[in-house]
Amino acid sequence: MERIRVVIADDESIICMDLREMLGNLGYLVVGEAGDGRSAVNLARELRPDVVLMDIKMPDMDGIEAARILTEERVAPVVLLTAFSQRDLVERAKDAGVVGYLVKPIQEADLAPAIEIALSRFQEFRELEREVDNLADQLETRKLVDRAKGILMDTQGLTEAAAFRRIQKMSMNTRKSMKEIAQAIVLTHEVGG
Repeated sequence: MERIRVVIADDESIICMDLREMLGNLGYLVVGEAGDGRSAVNLARELRPDVVLMDIKMPDMDGIEAARILTEERVAPVVLLTAFSQRDLVERAKDAGVVGYLVKPIQEADLAPAIEIALSRFQEFRELEREVDNLADQLETRKLVDRAKGILMDTQGLTEAAAFRRIQKMSMNTRKSMKEIAQAIVLTHEVGG
């Protein structure tokens, strides 16, 4: 089985070293380390790890802002590591789309569950996104087909059912999707009309 690839971002090298050792003991593969938020974002973009473990308080760009960018770009799930458990930081982390939050000192036993849950949540988000995209495409297709049916009904005096069958038959005969046929009908009508 392929090992889970991790990027660590913390401005304290001793913490990075400890994390690398703990992650190695747990069977994870550390593929990169960064000491500030901006470097962490660039490294994650380049390496495409499975998960990013990131400190909140870092120079140049804090971990929450870096996590927001990585989440928006769908690069990898982020588990924040911090010595601070203040409410405002937790709220900012939630708003940034962070999928895990561990308070230092980190224990080896806490890492695996946090990483596994982060990976699971990130996968769920991706599946939901695909579902939403698919539904949006289906809705767009339905609207186009309805519009094309309306054009055929108006221009050729067809019933709604007959217009639908015509689009369906054209789709089968040309081996094109109904959406493509509907787009062609609408475009032809707009150009010709």
